[in-house]
Amino acid sequence: MASQSEGRQDATRLLLRRESRALRGHVLLPVLLGVAGTLCALGTTWLVARLLAALLGAAGAGWPELAAAAALALLGAALGLAQERAQLAAGEAARSRLRSMTFARLLAAGPAAPRGVGEAASLVVDRVEALDGFFGRWLPTAMLALLSPLLVIAAATLVDPQSGLLLAIAGLLYPVAMAATGIGAAQASRRQFESLERLSGRFLDRMRGLPTLILFNRQEAEAEALGEAADELRHRTMKVLRVAFLSGTALELLSALALACIAWRHGALDGGNPAAGLFCLLLVPAFFAPLRAFAAAYHERMAAAGAAAALAPLLLEEEAPGLALEEMPPRVVVTFTDVRLTYDPARPPALDGLSFRVNAGDTLVLAGPSGAGKSSVLRLLMGFHRPDSGRIAINGQDAMALKPAELRRLSSYVGQKPHLFRASLRENIRFARPDASAEQVEAAARAARVLDFAADLPQGLDTLLGEGGWGLSGGQAQRVALARAFLRDTPLVLLDEPTAHLDPGTEAEVIESLQRLCLGRTAIIASHSAAARARLGRVLEISGGRAVGNAWPAQGAAQG
Repeated sequence: MASQSEGRQDATRLLLRRESRALRGHVLLPVLLGVAGTLCALGTTWLVARLLAALLGAAGAGWPELAAAAALALLGAALGLAQERAQLAAGEAARSRLRSMTFARLLAAGPAAPRGVGEAASLVVDRVEALDGFFGRWLPTAMLALLSPLLVIAAATLVDPQSGLLLAIAGLLYPVAMAATGIGAAQASRRQFESLERLSGRFLDRMRGLPTLILFNRQEAEAEALGEAADELRHRTMKVLRVAFLSGTALELLSALALACIAWRHGALDGGNPAAGLFCLLLVPAFFAPLRAFAAAYHERMAAAGAAAALAPLLLEEEAPGLALEEMPPRVVVTFTDVRLTYDPARPPALDGLSFRVNAGDTLVLAGPSGAGKSSVLRLLMGFHRPDSGRIAINGQDAMALKPAELRRLSSYVGQKPHLFRASLRENIRFARPDASAEQVEAAARAARVLDFAADLPQGLDTLLGEGGWGLSGGQAQRVALARAFLRDTPLVLLDEPTAHLDPGTEAEVIESLQRLCLGRTAIIASHSAAARARLGRVLEISGGRAVGNAWPAQGAAQG
């Protein structure tokens, strides 16, 4: 358990260091602006000290000093505003980079990803958002918490070495106070994010299954469970905030002690150099200002540690190696030779020595009971999994030598539940190939018989669909998915139960479209449908991840 925790911490630190180097330019600008602001504050403080000393009877300050102090104060305000804008820009750059990387990795993993929809959404939104403060506030303030106090100590030492020594001692005591109040803060923040992740995932999953909950009269029980998860999140959030308040209290105590010691050191201002004494006293707020900003950003550091711990396994894993296609082959031959695949060592293998061959332009229907391994074949060909052993060849070459993204370029996929977005019919079809022309989109819609029902819609192909394809029947949604495959126009077609949940009449129409789609292309279809097995192509029975006998031609194919 300890080694696992250490491994997570090492991965967290590695991710934060890597991204800090990548965003160095964005982080350095607010630091430079902060240093310039500190120098302006030192100049302003010296001039104000001289003006106050003059009011107490000392000579040597007048209107020129007042004008200079006002000018430096304005310049310091402008530098502070520029620093805040630079910090916001650094946070935005970090969010954009991390969100793009996270989303790209989730897309690359595809349906094989072990994370649920709610957890993936939490990673892209909540976890990345928590890292904004690390790059936008924590890193700049951490650097300024070191540089700015050193400048203040140097200025105080030039005027009064003992006052500079007192400030230096206060600065050395501050990390001790932070460490004493920050023990366990990273763990508390990580537990808070884990609670948030569980709550987000549970809420999203239950909202998607709301009709099922109502049908089984489980809505009240689930509402209570969500309430308990929300209450757990509240408790964990309060623990994190408690650490932030404690660190702020320690800083205020140190500030008060430093101010009291310097005031005791200089004693009455009418003896010695009043300007020097006032300058050292006024430096105390300037000394602790970057430390206060550091303390305020400390919570960002703790939150970032918890967020990075969840993102590190995804962002630090090496991308799958592979080659890129020089050109798209016009026809493909797919060969499986003694392919084995295991998802979980505790369960039987999904594929246990499967072998078959599909020639260019042929259609192979994989038949068999649920769990036989049909869908696993399609996942391997789409690059979402790698076989444990055996060989998968495309045109005689090792298919696993290609990058997963290149494997997906070769194929068009249609599943049993196509997802349609909240957009027009035309946009949902064009999703398969964004650069397609209007004529190509309409040709694909015609081939899939989408135009047959689109003509009855208010705006034809430009009719807006609801989320998840609301407004279309199951058969109509399946035709839209087929239109995407026609528009994509790849040499390999992969279909997973394309006629599931359809009535016989609609199934016959979809099978007719499938026959046109598979014509001249290499197609592999996983299907339980007797009609699909009878009309679409050669049939290969699979059981327990193995082929049962040899593939035989479909009745429709044999008659044709």
